[in-house]
Amino acid sequence: MNNWVIRNAEVVDANGVRMADVLIRSGIIEWIAEEGVGAVMNAKEFDAGGRSLFPGVIDDQVHFREPGLTHKEDIAHATAAAAAGGVTSFMEMPNTIPQTLTQDLLAAKYELGAARSLVNYSFYMGASNDNLDEVLRTDPRTVCGLKAFLGSSTGDMLLDDPGTLERLFLKAHLLLAIHAEDEGTIKANMQAAVERWGETIPMEEHPLIRSAEACFKSSSNAVALAKEHGTRLHVLHISTARECELFEPGPLEKKKITAEACIHHLWFTDADYASKGASIKWNPAVKTATDRAAIRQAVIDDRIDVVATDHAPHTTEEKAAPYAQCPSGGPLIQHSLVAMLELHQQGVFTLEQVVEKLCHSPARMFQVDRRGYIKEGYHADLVLVDRNAPWAVGKEGLLYKCGWSPFEGQRFSAKVVRTWVNGQSVYADGVVDTTVRGERLLFDR
Repeated sequence: MNNWVIRNAEVVDANGVRMADVLIRSGIIEWIAEEGVGAVMNAKEFDAGGRSLFPGVIDDQVHFREPGLTHKEDIAHATAAAAAGGVTSFMEMPNTIPQTLTQDLLAAKYELGAARSLVNYSFYMGASNDNLDEVLRTDPRTVCGLKAFLGSSTGDMLLDDPGTLERLFLKAHLLLAIHAEDEGTIKANMQAAVERWGETIPMEEHPLIRSAEACFKSSSNAVALAKEHGTRLHVLHISTARECELFEPGPLEKKKITAEACIHHLWFTDADYASKGASIKWNPAVKTATDRAAIRQAVIDDRIDVVATDHAPHTTEEKAAPYAQCPSGGPLIQHSLVAMLELHQQGVFTLEQVVEKLCHSPARMFQVDRRGYIKEGYHADLVLVDRNAPWAVGKEGLLYKCGWSPFEGQRFSAKVVRTWVNGQSVYADGVVDTTVRGERLLFDR
């Protein structure tokens, strides 16, 4: 039964906080009562004890590695970690094996999601140099968006044919999300690093090889193409101060070009490579403190519209390889909400900005059907957080299949206590209910 009365909750949204009781019936929020209510028939009672009730986080960029790369991660492990971290919906990328480049392969991924995902799910359709006809068959109502890699990363789905790229921007009929790094610039930087260091390239060279110049050259070209063709463009994982200047502040609903920041670019800097090494090797690279400050400011002034994880695990053995063979990416989905709340605690973001960028904005940007808010008539995707429960990340609590985290040893002030997905309690006090299944996201387009 997914009928609940959640009592004495501090309900958090972009308008602030308020104390209320919340009734969930058949997985839908039926009412929110600030004055409280009496007994409710056929509903389980839960006393929130004044702790904070957030909408479930919607993560618009994850790599769950299934099918084909399940030695790194899989949907079951990743969504258990998501539930423990307060993420109730995800949008997953196409660089699996096989790559999601046909409608049949996309449908097969949705079958995997339905069978294995503990939280709500959607999967991007991948664009390559030779599958435009397949891309244009994608259903906007049932698929979150299209994905193009304008710089190579895990899976090597590089789209580098100028004619195909032009046609994609011209004809894309739903949101086009891009990984933007200039391949020529990266190759030249890599060659210079090899000539200098040979096979012993230090990890600290990563932000110089996957440089700010490479990011801006690709992002600015994509923005120019989108403006020329009227494309609904979404630029993923902004990592440089200069890129932030490409985007306009203002209401999300008035934008055709949007941008995303990721937790690692908001948290780490290049100074952390000395201690963190390969665990913070992402593409695009974590860069300077100046870049981090600019990205944080762009989140605050709404140049950057959403915050996500780019959750992309690899095994510890893979991450131990020398720089040139070490893959980029790492696990983050279990700690995105508490990391953002820690930045709130540090005075970087307001509580309202945290919920806006993790929950409300992704829902509005992708036009997700009735999720991302605590509203009557919406799906009951909810997260209860104790914002005064200090704890430290340790290996024993990690739910990732890869078994490690760049946040190991980090102390957080807030802790996820319980997570509901469509009114089902999927995570409670450290225990995941693996029998719960999420729903396929739908979109009001």
